Amino acid sequence: MHMSNMKKITIVTGHYGTGKTNYSVNLALEAARTGEPVSIVDLDIVNPYFRTADFGRLFAEHGVTMITPDYANSNVDIPVLNFDLERIASDPGYLIVDVGGDDAGATALGRYAEAFSQYADCLDMLYVINCYRYLTKTSQEALTMMYEIEQASHMKHTGIVNNSNLGCETTVAHIESSLPFAQELARQADLPLLYTTYDDRLSPSGVGLHPVHVHVRPIWD
Repeated sequence: MHMSNMKKITIVTGHYGTGKTNYSVNLALEAARTGEPVSIVDLDIVNPYFRTADFGRLFAEHGVTMITPDYANSNVDIPVLNFDLERIASDPGYLIVDVGGDDAGATALGRYAEAFSQYADCLDMLYVINCYRYLTKTSQEALTMMYEIEQASHMKHTGIVNNSNLGCETTVAHIESSLPFAQELARQADLPLLYTTYDDRLSPSGVGLHPVHVHVRPIWD
């Protein structure tokens, strides 16, 4: 997302393994380069392997405030959501919320739907997609997942980010092949396709592309 278009609050959702946490990390670091205060809230209480809570040192180096559930990044993964998100949202600067995968993770977001409703004009809720992940390999599957997240969170998406990738095996061809999938999903959902991300070590050609750095790697990588 170009920073000139970034709203005060960005909520990032998506299916397991779409790369939404890596996207959230990139978004936070890009926002920090503006000099404005940036906070990132880790609501990804579903998946212990890819979480923004694991990037405390990186965020500290760039002046990003990280807010996590109690026990995040510990051996006791029984999260306690003790956030005052309404207060955090009212603070100056940018707020990014990394939501757990699927409707189960979105249920946690639903606790704050009423608080966020007053920020509707300065809030984006982005649906991150990856056509190479199971259960979202077709636009219809991805659309169904999107609606399930909306139902669980009591909130509506405002845009789609195509983050289709195969991890370290991703090639330019994989990125280019994902474009029809993303465009069709955006059409069916009647939402803007903001852009297609790509690993900044690759050099795809075309319009609507946005580089991201790979910060999040699976523990087995």
